[in-house]
Order: sequence, then structure tokens, then C-alpha cells
Amino acid sequence: MATSYSRQRPVDGAVRGVVAAMAMTGVRRVTKGLGLMRESPPERVARKGVPQLFARVPASRRDEAIELAHWAYGAVAGGVYGALPAGVRRRPWAGPAYGVAMWVAFEAAVAPVLFGPAEPRERPAGERLALVLDHLLFGAVVGTGSRRN
Repeated sequence: MATSYSRQRPVDGAVRGVVAAMAMTGVRRVTKGLGLMRESPPERVARKGVPQLFARVPASRRDEAIELAHWAYGAVAGGVYGALPAGVRRRPWAGPAYGVAMWVAFEAAVAPVLFGPAEPRERPAGERLALVLDHLLFGAVVGTGSRRN
């Protein structure tokens, strides 16, 4: 029984990852509306990082395609979190720390490749704070339930 359940952890994490990415979208609507964020990272990736991936998507459906890609990314990230050892996942800070680590890794490794080395430094302080907060939320949602198994 433990073996089949341990296989289920990444699936459970992936589901939480999709929900967490959806929650991030809600936070980003607010932070963009308040002027704290100009463009979300998924929007920027689609526009400037890998525009060829979205070029075939009709303009009228591009926002939805970008959102679905973000949810898929959340599913993968949540699945990875679910596969972490239980001793790590059971710590109350592990989910939020994982969420922030995902943002730091993106800023340090992915953004410079997609956008150029100056990209992370071009963000205003309010935008950085908004991104940290929504990634804390991502991690909190992904970490929910992980302390039980």
C-alpha cells in the first residue's frame, strides 16, 4: 500500500501545482491592476522569450494558451515537489521556500537565457515583491497536504 501511495504523491503535487498556478493568476491580476507588475512572467516568456511557440495560436486565444502553459508549468513544479522526500515536505516552511526557490531559479537561470542577462535587474522593487509574494502563495498551496504523507 505504501508503494502505490508514494507513487501518488507526485500526482497529488501536480494537482496542487495547477491550483497554485491558478491562485497566482488571481494575485497577478490584482498586482497588475495596482500597477505593481507590468507584465507577468508567463506573458513575458510568450512575448519575448519563446514567441514562436505561441505564433500559431490565434491572437484571440493567446491569453488562454499562455495561461494553460502556466498551469502546465505549475503541474510539473507541483509534481516535483510531491516527489521530494517526506522529511522535507512535512516541514511547514518547505512549500513556501520551494515556491520562492522556483522564482529565484527562474530569475537566475532561465530569464537571462530567454531575455538577456540584464532582465532580472530591470524589474522595479514593487514588481519583485509581487513576484516573491505570489511564489510564496504557490509554495503554500503546493505544500498543503504534504505534511500528512
